[in-house]
Amino acid sequence: MTGDPHISLLASITWLSDLDPPPEPAVADWLLERGSMTRRFERHCQRVSIRRGREGYFPAQALGEDEVALLPPCERYWLREIILCGDDRPWLAGRTLMPENAMDGAEWALTTLGDMPLGRWLFRDRAPERDFIQLGRTAGLWARRSCLRPNGKPLLLTELFLPDAPLYC
Repeated sequence: MTGDPHISLLASITWLSDLDPPPEPAVADWLLERGSMTRRFERHCQRVSIRRGREGYFPAQALGEDEVALLPPCERYWLREIILCGDDRPWLAGRTLMPENAMDGAEWALTTLGDMPLGRWLFRDRAPERDFIQLGRTAGLWARRSCLRPNGKPLLLTELFLPDAPLYC
């Protein structure tokens, strides 16, 4: 699934430093969600599932410079790309990056999530710290990225809301 057109859109996001014009309040409510997006999606469908794309360790040089700059330096990063679906319709393209040297203890579970949405693991006990939410746009779609800190360790999460997502309803 590496060639999924939704996942390839993640590379074309323009990250916004100021919002002119800002998103409508209903859209901003979705984009600034601090809890689990998986749980929020579950309120709008019968079943949330994922389709997996690329997953594994990648050298820093193979990743976007702007992404790597938001995380502590490391030679390799865990990368996971997915499409999150609501009732089998693609709602969100997601990309997770975590430095390999931060993946000890509970974080090792990221490598074994399989078909489990990341939100179910991240928000299993309590919400992790979130350093920021940065908004972006591509192809008329909204995106956001955040640095979350499960157990105090950095994880960069990029989310692109696809055309069928409830965000646009």
